[in-house]
Amino acid sequence: MELLTAENVSKTYINHKALDDVSINVPEQSIFGLLGPNGAGKTTLIRIINQITAPDEGKVYLNGERLNQNHVARIGYLPEERGLYRKMKVGEQAMYLARLKNVPKQEAYNQLKSWFQKFEIFDWWDKKVEELSKGMQQKIQFVTTVLHRPRLLIFDEPFSGFDPINANLLKQEIMKIRDEGATVIFSTHNMASVEELCDHIALIHKARKILDGPMKEVKREYSTNIFTAHLKNVDAHLPSSLGNNFKLLEKHNKDDFLHVKIQIMDKTTSPNKLVQNLSDIGEIHSFNEVIPSMNDIFIKNVQQNQ
Repeated sequence: MELLTAENVSKTYINHKALDDVSINVPEQSIFGLLGPNGAGKTTLIRIINQITAPDEGKVYLNGERLNQNHVARIGYLPEERGLYRKMKVGEQAMYLARLKNVPKQEAYNQLKSWFQKFEIFDWWDKKVEELSKGMQQKIQFVTTVLHRPRLLIFDEPFSGFDPINANLLKQEIMKIRDEGATVIFSTHNMASVEELCDHIALIHKARKILDGPMKEVKREYSTNIFTAHLKNVDAHLPSSLGNNFKLLEKHNKDDFLHVKIQIMDKTTSPNKLVQNLSDIGEIHSFNEVIPSMNDIFIKNVQQNQ
C-alpha cells in the first residue's frame, strides 16, 4: 500500500520547467530514494509534498487523501539548507521546535533528553547554537525533525557534513524509524547510502522521471549476466572449455587461484550451466554474479538522457 502518491505533477518557474508530468508511488513503511543530478527537480517535488509550493498540474495524495494543510503535522522535513537560530541556546531551541509540532512540554523534554544522550550532545543543552560544529547542529535538526513521530519523513542530503561514524549512526536511526512504522523519502547524491538504505528508488533528470521501482528489481533489470569465479587446478585451455554461450572477459592468477570473469551471452542459458562447465575443468571455490551498482545505473541513465 502506498502512503504517498504523486500523479502527473508539473511545475514551471517563469521559463524553467522544474517538473514535467512526474508520478511516483511511495510504499508505506519503506525508504524511498529520490535521486537525480543537481537541478533535476527533486527539491521542487519535495517542496510540493511539504506544501511550500503548489504544482501547476497534477495531484498529490497522502494516505489516500488529497494533500491538504492538515497533513503538515504528519510530515517531518529535514531540508538540505540547514537553519537554526544561531544565538538561541540548543535546548531552548529544540523545545521551541518540538512545541511547534504540538508535542507536550514534559514529553518533549523527555524525548529530547533521550535523543541528546544517544547522540552525545546533552552537555551542549545550554550552549548557543553558534558554538556547535556543523555536525552537531545537524544532529539537533535531525532530532527535531523526527521528535513528533511523523508518518512521513523527508530527508534532503541528511549525511552532508557528517564523518563516517556519525553518518553510520544516522543511517541506523533512519532504518529503526522505518522499522517502527514511518515512511522515509530520502534525497541524496550518495549512491553508497542509497545501496544501504533504500527499498525503492525514482530517478529524475531534466524535470522528468526516467526510472523507478523496487531497488532489487531495478538492479536485476540492469544485470549483464556477468559472473566471477575463483578456481583451482584448472585446465590450461579454459576459453575453449567454456562453450559457445560463454565469453571469457578476464582471467588472471593470484594466491594459487585462477580468477575469471565470464559473461553468459544467451539469456536463456542458466548460470547453473556455467557452474557445471566450470566444475568439469576445475575446483570452484567461489561463484558470484556481478550486480551493477546504483552508481553505475545512475550514470548510465543520466548519460542516455542527456
